[in-house]
Amino acid sequence: MASSPTSTRGSTASARAVSRDLAPPLPRHADGATLVSFFVVSLTIIPARLVFRGIPLSLTPANFMALLAVFCWMFAHFTTTLGMAKGRTPVRTALFVFLTAMIATFGYSTYGYLPSDELNLADHALILLVANAGIGLMMCDGVRGADRLDFVLKTVVVTGAAVALVGALQFLIEFDLTRYLALPGLRYTSEDASIIARSEFRRVAATTGHPIEFGVICAMVLPLAAHYGFKARQLAQPALRWWACAGLIALGLMFSVSRSAVLSLAGVAFVLFLGWPARRRVQAVLVALVFLVGMRIAVPGLINTFYNLFANAGSDDSIQYRTHDYDVAAYELAKHLWLGRGMGTWYAPKHQVFDNQYLLSAVETGLLGIGAVVAMFVCGIYSALRARHLSTDPAVRDLALTLASCLVVPLIGAATFDLMSFATVTGLSFVLIGATGALLRATVSTAVPRPRTHRLTWREAAQLGMRRLFGRSRRSAAQG
Repeated sequence: MASSPTSTRGSTASARAVSRDLAPPLPRHADGATLVSFFVVSLTIIPARLVFRGIPLSLTPANFMALLAVFCWMFAHFTTTLGMAKGRTPVRTALFVFLTAMIATFGYSTYGYLPSDELNLADHALILLVANAGIGLMMCDGVRGADRLDFVLKTVVVTGAAVALVGALQFLIEFDLTRYLALPGLRYTSEDASIIARSEFRRVAATTGHPIEFGVICAMVLPLAAHYGFKARQLAQPALRWWACAGLIALGLMFSVSRSAVLSLAGVAFVLFLGWPARRRVQAVLVALVFLVGMRIAVPGLINTFYNLFANAGSDDSIQYRTHDYDVAAYELAKHLWLGRGMGTWYAPKHQVFDNQYLLSAVETGLLGIGAVVAMFVCGIYSALRARHLSTDPAVRDLALTLASCLVVPLIGAATFDLMSFATVTGLSFVLIGATGALLRATVSTAVPRPRTHRLTWREAAQLGMRRLFGRSRRSAAQG
């Protein structure tokens, strides 16, 4: 008996469906998230003092990846088939304003005479600023979807835990793993030690340029690790790996023995406690107390050292050094009020060191430059909070709050040391700024439009009020 064409087509469709289910998944192509993740790995794992040999500029592997991201971002915008997001966002606009301000400062400073050493440093600073802004733009426009954004941010957490592990080895057994991370083709820019003494303890820098930078990075990455721990628990997924990363990062923060790290962590806690539910706040406080008790037992004297950092702040030499140079900064700022004297032109030992990024940016880039830097971080925080407002997904809302708290760290750290003079914390800051833009794009594209209500003009409101008033008067007269 011959089968009907309908049954033949049905069996063929069923066979195709079965073969589709049994076929291996198609490989995922490299995209913006892949490129940014390579940047994060090279930025954090390779020691910050390693640069390429044989080129006139001091460029790290992370700088090379960021410059590659700039060209990929630019060329991808000439097409509509490579998945690059189009259109304005607050973060993208802020990055363009930042770049415009920096280029204006560079043009103003190089228009006149500059000593050759300062001119070379200005050229180098401009290249690094373009590279960092490019990685922020690639993060904002090239990372599409929540899963790819999570991929990049999870890379940040894992590499942050790896850096903290390097710092823990330096602190606990004085084993410097960075000596074995010198890759072929790279050279050290300086022989500065990664381990510095403070009181009776070792201050460690891990793979970063300074212990302060290491501590601030730990404060910046710690809330991301906690976010993925909470998210995994809510989704009934293995969460131990993320809590292990959070524990390592918290240890790294303590081992940096940095006042800036504690202040940054306080800013993070303030933002998170404003948005977290009461139960999570209580859990966080209990975990923090247990952690501090454990540190007091495991490393006697470390908690007292942190206490003395703040208790003796009035007589601390490092704080007095940070505050005695205000007159010098004011004098230099008055000479070039709006556009500054040039990026990278104020450097030690030729000039006095400002352990304050706000002062340094004001002197080098003027009021226009410092305003652009602050506005860039503020736009990142605004984008994160805007995404939290638009979304109804608890995971997205928590990630938005977490990113906002992360971007508070550079704003605090910039007041305690020259933050943008250190490559690792600067690069991560631009990655997180771009992440808020990517999150806002993803949230807007999936948000359910809310019904729009008609807002009365002042004339319509007055007419409505008069009608209600006179209508109420007529009813009262009729009843009387």
